[in-house]
Amino acid sequence: MASERERLLELLKSKSLEIRDVTLSSGRKSDYYIDCKRVTLTPEGAFLTAKLMLDMIGPDVSAVGGLTLGADPIVSSIAVVSHLQKRNVAALIVRKEPKKHGTMSYVEGPALEKGAKVAVVEDVVTSGASLLRAVERIAAAGYQPVQALTILDRQEGGREAISEKGFELQALFTRADLDIKKQI
Repeated sequence: MASERERLLELLKSKSLEIRDVTLSSGRKSDYYIDCKRVTLTPEGAFLTAKLMLDMIGPDVSAVGGLTLGADPIVSSIAVVSHLQKRNVAALIVRKEPKKHGTMSYVEGPALEKGAKVAVVEDVVTSGASLLRAVERIAAAGYQPVQALTILDRQEGGREAISEKGFELQALFTRADLDIKKQI
């Protein structure tokens, strides 16, 4: 029987991975694309992602947050699984643009104490820009980003960019784990 980590990798390879030329959100060209939402929006994938990431999150973390849309199913699933484990880690969704009415804020979620510790998550890290934008907005909301987590590190400089800002990127998987064969 496969471990939870092995099963999640199997799901990512079979449901999320496409071997083709693509332009990424970073503007970079790639020979593969991975759409983690095809897994994180399924019951099994959401559960496995949340359980494995929750195991990586420090005990003093009050919430998880990340930039919409890739992080949305991840943070929501982590919140649910944390409740089942009696940890109660809240979910925060970071908007790309501020809300145009009401609170006009970038960060949505329950009110937390100022300085609350937050683990910042992303589905896929390429350059690290999206995760770092979420870090900035979470900090601007008065919270303390303390961890950076991702499902997949594409190993294209994101880890280094995140490290320059004082965070160690923790990834469930890297490009090497996908065992991608070049197209001929």
